[in-house]
Amino acid sequence: MLIDSHAHLEMPEFKKDLEEVISRARSSGVEIILTVGTEKGDWARAMEIARSHPKVYAILGVHPHNAKEIDEESYPILKRLCMDEKVKAYGEIGLDFFRNLSPRDLQIRRFREQIALAGELKLPVVIHDRDAHRETLEILKSEGAGVHGGIIHCFSGDGPMARACIDMGFLISIPGTVTFKNEGDYQEIVRDLPLDSLLIETDAPFLAPVPFRGKRNEPALVRYTAQRIAEIKKISFEKVAEATTNNALRIFGIRA
Repeated sequence: MLIDSHAHLEMPEFKKDLEEVISRARSSGVEIILTVGTEKGDWARAMEIARSHPKVYAILGVHPHNAKEIDEESYPILKRLCMDEKVKAYGEIGLDFFRNLSPRDLQIRRFREQIALAGELKLPVVIHDRDAHRETLEILKSEGAGVHGGIIHCFSGDGPMARACIDMGFLISIPGTVTFKNEGDYQEIVRDLPLDSLLIETDAPFLAPVPFRGKRNEPALVRYTAQRIAEIKKISFEKVAEATTNNALRIFGIRA
């Protein structure tokens, strides 16, 4: 059994063949998928998908790219939706200083606000961090963000950052980039991380693993990430599958 801890099934890329995508995931051993609605226009669709499929759950929040779109209606709507039993985490939230699609000071303010809302809802937080490692760590520490657990989605930091996040109660989620040939340093970080702190994810439709790099990613392909982690750590695929599944069930509060 595998769990894709982070996908975006509500995105347009899956509009035409969603049922086939979910069926292929099941055939590949992926029993549970977490679909992540990152902006107001996606929340209803993410909830619709989760409610229509017993083994699909939702994560809702506002991505840092969309921080500028938060208005007075956003948090009340999120709070109501997140009380649904199909919502298992709050996110993805955080900082993206690579694309800067929202002003940095506004990203920081909305990040802090959403950590507080997740705490009020008693949900784990799913963190997006791109080119903002220092600021992300500082905010996570100052806001006590790990109180209900959390996940560093699509981890891109270094070993010390990973260990600092783990110490705060976070899990480290590994995407398909770990399969890329030019990611030797990243693979060394993964090798050294404790298995009980790892999740696997696709971030579908993005970041398809080798040998599908450049194509649309989908939950069935999370198997390739698990296989590469097993190779890097020199352990069995089954051990990686079991550990990452148990970690996901625990952090999301899901009963298999």
